[in-house]
Amino acid sequence: MGDADLLEVLAEEGEKVNKLDYSFQMSESLSSRETSFLINEETMFQKNQQSKDSIFFRDGIRQIDFVLSYVDDIKKDAELKAERRKEFEKNLRKTGLELEIEDKRDSEDGRTYFVKIHAPWEVLVTYAEVLGIKMPIKESDIPRPKHTPISYVLGPVRLPLSVKYPRPEYFTAQFSRHRQELFLIEDQATFFPSSSRNRIVYYILSRCPFGIEDGKKRFGIERLLNSNTYSSAYPLHDGQYWKPSEPPNPTNERYTLHQNWARFSYFYKEQPLDLIKNYYGEKIGIYFVFLGFYTEMLFFAAVVGLACFIYGLLSMEHNTSSTEICDPEIGGQMIMCPLCDQVCDYWRLNSTCLASKFSHLFDNESTVFFAIFMGIWVTLFLEFWKQRQARLEYEWDLVDFEEEQQQLQLRPEFEAMCKHRKLNAVTKEMEPYMPLYTRIPWYCLSGATVTLWMSLVVTSMVAVIVYRLSVFATFASFMESDASLKQVKSFLTPQITTSLTGSCLNFIVILILNFFYEKISAWITKMEIPRTYQEYESSLTLKMFLFQFVNFYSSCFYVAFFKGKFVGYPGKYTYLFNEWRSEECDPGGCLIELTTQLTIIMTGKQIFGNIKEAIYPLALNWWRRRKARTNSEKLYSRWEQDHDLESFGPLGLFYEYLETVTQFGFVTLFVASFPLAPLLALINNIVEIRVDAWKLTTQYRRTVASKAHSIGVWQDILYGMAVLSVATNAFIVAFTSDIIPRLVYYYAYSTNATQPMTGYVNNSLSVFLIADFPNHTAPSEKRDFITCRYRDYRYPPDDENKYFHNMQFWHVLAAKMTFIIVMEHVVFLVKFLLAWMIPDVPKDVVERIKREKLMTIKILHDFELDKLKENLGINSNEFAKHVMIEENKAQLAKSTI
Repeated sequence: MGDADLLEVLAEEGEKVNKLDYSFQMSESLSSRETSFLINEETMFQKNQQSKDSIFFRDGIRQIDFVLSYVDDIKKDAELKAERRKEFEKNLRKTGLELEIEDKRDSEDGRTYFVKIHAPWEVLVTYAEVLGIKMPIKESDIPRPKHTPISYVLGPVRLPLSVKYPRPEYFTAQFSRHRQELFLIEDQATFFPSSSRNRIVYYILSRCPFGIEDGKKRFGIERLLNSNTYSSAYPLHDGQYWKPSEPPNPTNERYTLHQNWARFSYFYKEQPLDLIKNYYGEKIGIYFVFLGFYTEMLFFAAVVGLACFIYGLLSMEHNTSSTEICDPEIGGQMIMCPLCDQVCDYWRLNSTCLASKFSHLFDNESTVFFAIFMGIWVTLFLEFWKQRQARLEYEWDLVDFEEEQQQLQLRPEFEAMCKHRKLNAVTKEMEPYMPLYTRIPWYCLSGATVTLWMSLVVTSMVAVIVYRLSVFATFASFMESDASLKQVKSFLTPQITTSLTGSCLNFIVILILNFFYEKISAWITKMEIPRTYQEYESSLTLKMFLFQFVNFYSSCFYVAFFKGKFVGYPGKYTYLFNEWRSEECDPGGCLIELTTQLTIIMTGKQIFGNIKEAIYPLALNWWRRRKARTNSEKLYSRWEQDHDLESFGPLGLFYEYLETVTQFGFVTLFVASFPLAPLLALINNIVEIRVDAWKLTTQYRRTVASKAHSIGVWQDILYGMAVLSVATNAFIVAFTSDIIPRLVYYYAYSTNATQPMTGYVNNSLSVFLIADFPNHTAPSEKRDFITCRYRDYRYPPDDENKYFHNMQFWHVLAAKMTFIIVMEHVVFLVKFLLAWMIPDVPKDVVERIKREKLMTIKILHDFELDKLKENLGINSNEFAKHVMIEENKAQLAKSTI
């Protein structure tokens, strides 16, 4: 029996290669049905014969699986487009699909034709086998995972079981039309879910020819959409999202999703993931699984980050550094050197009192702990996600899944541009081929464009720096007049003021550049002429991520690792373009400025993104319906309602993933400077899930169901960012935070045994002789003091090595480098240990997969045995004797050999 099974499998695979030929051969058997259907198609539709929510043909029996729409084109290509449509629809009927056309006179706008498509049983079983769709053969005897004791505490978060698990679990097998008796077919009309039906129809549409042009065979709905031969192609929603369906319509899963998933009042509820997968397909389903899992893991990071923030808040008043800065007798007596040339005056250290206290919220002892914690958290997140993904592959029948064939399909643009053909070594068929030398110019143009725009981002960042430097003097001139030498305490120091305005300006520039680059990146990717849709998406992902990385993170990298690091010292400052003095950090350090920058960009992007995602489709749909509904006496049918919705598009998920991964970068790369980042991301994602659910359910057409077993290339990007985050956070703690200099002072330079941090502020500031100022940098107004202070570790003017770095500078630098090496090694060691200890596939999932494979093989084996007995027409005893004789023959043949 094993050999027979193997031969049958090989035969089935051979049939898949010739799948289209088989479909076209079905046309002769369907000729009589075509004739009767064409007669029905000419019958004018009567408004009172059908509900506006009906998803059936006029007969009320055949379900609409797909809809094409088009408008009469009066331009010069009108005849060509009409001929293409005629040939395309003729070939669709040849494949066995049934079509029904709605005249424009019956449409709401009086100008749109609708072609409704129904896939009959013969077509469904044929292409279900071609696509390898798995269907149920027996209800599973493997119990669902039981809730742990702690899960009962989460009762209010749980959804009803009928919503969470809308269908029982089954043992499944790839569908075969020759084994239909094996499958649990109770009703042919409902055996294939609507998502499988629209996937099958789209598969046919994407391969159906519509004529021969320029000696080449043209095919595929995508090419017809690109040429505006058809204006849209989409599957129908089950019904209205605000009310359940009425018979004879099937169960309205769209309504169930809206009630239990897309409402903002359900923000605390878990997601009905199985229902999302059943309705939208695995590709969209896995995105929401990932977003939900990421949000759950953010909860733990948010709790720890909030605890670190509360610690900083509680210890703020007891912080020795800010106390000394605010003390009139200490900080009030320290005259600081001017922060810009000539127009800036001297100022007292206690003018930054509030800023120093605010800085302590994020720059304290918990910063080190949180940076190490986040390095471990990101490892746990990625390892547990691999487990969640493996569990998902089992639950959604994706264990043996191969890449979706649509993704490997040639793009129409590629075929149109190709002038060469070559033999495919796998299929042994001639296919379009584009030599490398014809692509090189486009690759060069693409690389140059990406480089140009990334340079533009850096240039805009430099322009913002110049803005801060030039505006700083203006602020300083009226904020640091004579009052600056008095003992005042102001939060709006020139540094904070220019930092806030500069961050806001930088965010606006980021949004503008991002808007234009999205358009340009899509254009240059098309110019590269990718061969398949998968290549197109991969190329676009690389371009968009590189640009987003530079666009959103460059300013944060500048503040974290460059600002205040190459300033020089009074009398020998470094200058940008020989005109503007390099920016200095606040006496409390640059960490507070990095926090400000990160908060504005991250929060602004999230708020702007959610508002855009909610308002943009809502406004477009309102305007489209307003223009379309010109004949209110006409039936506003189900297909017209969906036609007036926004299209999600093939790149809809791409932008959702891009947004999530960009946020992941903010949470991980710079989290040492802002422990509240995970909390902000958590709040945003809770809203994001419901916004995405709401817009998919109410504002967008239903997407074509497609499969995916992972989040694809985004997982590799997340791993890369996780590794980079360990280094960035280590450098932030070492070079941006003030924690290492304080520790060096605490253990090596403090002279107060009872209060070791006393005197740290005075120790961290060097002394400069005012007489040593060059004429072009000294303030115009003369003062009666002879020295000023600045932030650095240098010898005083009365030392023979004056203004050179002192020994403490090298001690601090050595401590910083030691900390980076130790932290990176500790975190990476823990990461590798966790990755080794946590299996990619949980043990219970491995056992379930083995159990299901065993049961599937047993069911198939028993089915074949019963079928063989039936064909032989013998009873069980005779059959057993027959099997024994065959086994003896086999043993004899084996011994002879």
